[in-house]
Amino acid sequence: MMQPNNDENKYILEVKNLKKYFPIEKNFFGKPTRYLRAVDDVSFNLEKGKTIGIVGESGCGKTTLGRTILKLYDVDGGQIFFDGEDITNLKKGQMRKYRTDMQLIFQDPYSSLPPRMTVGNIIAEAVKVHKIVPKEEISDYIKDIMDKCGLQPQYYDRYPHEFSGGQRQRICIARALAVNPKLVICDEPVSALDVSIQAQIINLLKELQNKLGLTYVFISHDLSVVKYITDDILVMYLGNVMELGKTEEIFANPLHPYTKALFSAVPVPNPDVKMQRIILKGDIPSPANPPKGCKFHTRCSECMKVCQFKEPVYYEATPDHFVSCHLYNPEIMNNLAQYDAEYDEIKRQEELKEQIEMEKKMRKKHEQEKK
Repeated sequence: MMQPNNDENKYILEVKNLKKYFPIEKNFFGKPTRYLRAVDDVSFNLEKGKTIGIVGESGCGKTTLGRTILKLYDVDGGQIFFDGEDITNLKKGQMRKYRTDMQLIFQDPYSSLPPRMTVGNIIAEAVKVHKIVPKEEISDYIKDIMDKCGLQPQYYDRYPHEFSGGQRQRICIARALAVNPKLVICDEPVSALDVSIQAQIINLLKELQNKLGLTYVFISHDLSVVKYITDDILVMYLGNVMELGKTEEIFANPLHPYTKALFSAVPVPNPDVKMQRIILKGDIPSPANPPKGCKFHTRCSECMKVCQFKEPVYYEATPDHFVSCHLYNPEIMNNLAQYDAEYDEIKRQEELKEQIEMEKKMRKKHEQEKK
């Protein structure tokens, strides 16, 4: 997998084996006994001025990954490097100096804006807190940011309820950009908007990236949007990375069965092209109780015996194209017979264990009946 690199000029964000677990069951003493593995061993690097798209079905851990990178959640394992600095274990106070450099655009522009504040005050709030510009220059500075985001100067004294969804999202973008960030995490920024407005917001984000040299982590489930705005794609499933690579490469040559199924659902605007839609069987397993081996094996049409007990490793199938699937690992594929035998032995042991448990229960029942 891509490893953190000491070349500070190249990567602005390096995530290495990141984990975020939420406790869902505790014992009598309050110690967690079961966890929901929302982000489970995720790694990637992001170059300055580039965009990485995080894609996957709802509930796969995309938003949790974004918020953990921003340290809005505590890290349960792994490391986060921002601009060459290790921020993994920094406390709230220590993170303050990074807050202006790392910003978040929320999914819902309707609930993420305070209704009792004017647009000018919403955008100016963080500017005042972090003393981005002198007090007397704040008004002009905010109006300039609003102009860059396609907002009229007369909106300065209006309230969020007076605006449409697209305009509200522009306000959210202006609020994020007002503190001169280096990295912006966009958490499904267009999913709550009309399709015609989505295009305007995506174009605005691209324009701002070119003007201000921004770097984006773009979280989305809309693959046609991701194709247009991203340089790299990371495909997630149940907290794990399934595939990672350049956007063009992954769209042209998806490797993982899950990626193939996701991409088969993208509509093609050509009536002559017949889409080979791949329908996944079953439902997504619970992240609190994921399947053994490859987490995707319960829904995979190419599932082998080895997938049901051995977790796949990241394998560089082609240069800079990583996939977490046994099908592309020669070490696995050349020894399938050995793994099949191992699986059969595991199954035999499980059946034996079940049989012993059943006999115990029967004996116990028999003894109780005797009494």
